[in-house]
Amino acid sequence: MNRVLVAGIGNVFLGDDGFGVEVVRRMDAAALPGSVSVSDYGIRGVHLAYELLGGAYDTLIMVDAVEIDGPPGTVAVLEIDDEPVGVAQVDGHGMHPQAVLDLLARLGGRVPRVLLVGCRPQTVDEVMGLSEPVAAAVEGAVAAVTALARDEAYRRTDRERADA
Repeated sequence: MNRVLVAGIGNVFLGDDGFGVEVVRRMDAAALPGSVSVSDYGIRGVHLAYELLGGAYDTLIMVDAVEIDGPPGTVAVLEIDDEPVGVAQVDGHGMHPQAVLDLLARLGGRVPRVLLVGCRPQTVDEVMGLSEPVAAAVEGAVAAVTALARDEAYRRTDRERADA
């Protein structure tokens, strides 16, 4: 069984940026295999990078507010190449998903498979609480992330398929 980390990312003081935090807060760990960990990393991107450094996970599922196509509240699953795209800009108060992966690579670590469940924000102003369209997307995202985490836990790797 694959080891999966579901990481909620975002700043709850910046409106819809708190999407990832809200999704993982509502997830039911009992509905997931034991090899799946769910955690709210919030603005602690550096902490997430160090958590991943040990190589304890086969799949990372990050949940965050991201600029994707579609109206606010649109949710999409993206497969992320964990290759660094530049020098990681370390910020102790928040890091976007690519910055976390860049820092991880700079520290000498990697995760074999990285997925991002993103939701297009309506506002990232200094306000607490999600906008109406993003709040409406949370329950569907919880179900999608739960199913994705379960699928990833049981996904056969290329090596396992070759051995079969």
